[in-house]
Amino acid sequence: MAKTSRDASHFETTVGSIGFRAWYYFRMGWGTYFAFIFAAINTLTVTYFLAIENYPSLKVVFPSFEIYIIIIVSIGIPLLVGIGYTHYKRTKARKAEVDILAETNPYMIRQLVNTELMIRLNLRIMERLINISKNEKISQKELEEFETFHKEYLEIVSKRKFEYRIGNNKNDDWSRLTKLLKENDDV
Repeated sequence: MAKTSRDASHFETTVGSIGFRAWYYFRMGWGTYFAFIFAAINTLTVTYFLAIENYPSLKVVFPSFEIYIIIIVSIGIPLLVGIGYTHYKRTKARKAEVDILAETNPYMIRQLVNTELMIRLNLRIMERLINISKNEKISQKELEEFETFHKEYLEIVSKRKFEYRIGNNKNDDWSRLTKLLKENDDV
């Protein structure tokens, strides 16, 4: 049996990565929760007490800070949900984000390659099962195709590494994905 790169130690947390993990969690907590809430409170407070309180015409529309918050939140939340929806569903910006994430994430590239290979393997197995159910024997050509396919899989699994650099031809998963995509275009 060929040696595979499914070494569990690759996924273990090492002492050196604990600091980076903590830094990542800190940034997620700060950027997603604290900074967002702090910025919202700050914006509401500053705009009300520096702008609205100094203009009597605006003070008529927003007689108190609480009313101001209720009106701004009732308009702002649906508006921001719409903007977020547009960003994810209607703009090219989101596609660019996903492309960058896929290009720079070796785990995602690996998953794409694995999925494509599994689909191809399952199709071949299904074709063979259909032939078996029709009492057809395997031809020499089919047997050679299966052996070639098996050798390709063993080669892929034995050479894999989790790394990515633009222009790095040593990344077997990236090279394999590019090859599979070209093969799909030719079909």
